[in-house]
Parts: sequence; C-alpha cells; structure tokens
Amino acid sequence: MHKKMMIIGCAIAATSVALGAMGAHLLEKYLSEKMLKAFETSARYQMYHSIAIVICGLLYMHHQQQQILIAYKFFLFGILLFSGSLYTLALLSMQQNTTFNFIGAITPIGGICFMLGWLYLALGLSKMK
Repeated sequence: MHKKMMIIGCAIAATSVALGAMGAHLLEKYLSEKMLKAFETSARYQMYHSIAIVICGLLYMHHQQQQILIAYKFFLFGILLFSGSLYTLALLSMQQNTTFNFIGAITPIGGICFMLGWLYLALGLSKMK
C-alpha cells in the first residue's frame, strides 16, 4: 500500500506542475485575474498535498497506523474536491459558462478534507513509538 501511495503522490505532483505551467503560460490571456489566481491556488494546494501523500506513504511503510491511511485518503479527496473544483470553475469561466457555478460550493469541502488529513496525520504520528 505504501508504494501505491507514493506513486499516486508523485503522479499528482507531476500533474500539478503541468497544470501550473498551463495556467501560467497558456491560460493567462484567457482567464480573468480572479480565475487565474484560483487556478494558481489550485495547482499550489495540489502540490502541497501531493507531497503530503508521499510523506504518508513513507510513514506507512514503517508504521502501519490506520490514521496515516485515513490522512492519505483525506488528502486525495481534498485534491479532487478542492483543486478539481477550482480548475473546473476557472476553465468554465473561459466560456462564460455560469451553469455550473454550484461547483464552487464543493471547494470548501475539499479544504475541510485537507484539514482533516493533517489532523489524522498528526494523530498517527502521535501514536508512533
């Protein structure tokens, strides 16, 4: 399981770099300043939490704490919900599509997942010998 976690974390980190570059070099002329900032925030948080996923994998390799596995899942869902919703909103804004603006309500759920991931990781660390 630990190897799978680390591979997924690395793949998500690589995707973050690609999306961040796309936002910086391709989308800057198509997105409003607000949406460009949202896109950049999304890529940045995706990178932070992909590193957290790799850390979970490294820790889980030596300490099979259930809390570390739960933290990994929260980080993964946080990336999907937080970053995914912001990417979607930014890209839809290029078409002036407001049909899916409700997707913005998903972003805070992703943020909560990030917070829970960090709390579970701390809990898992506290139980290590």
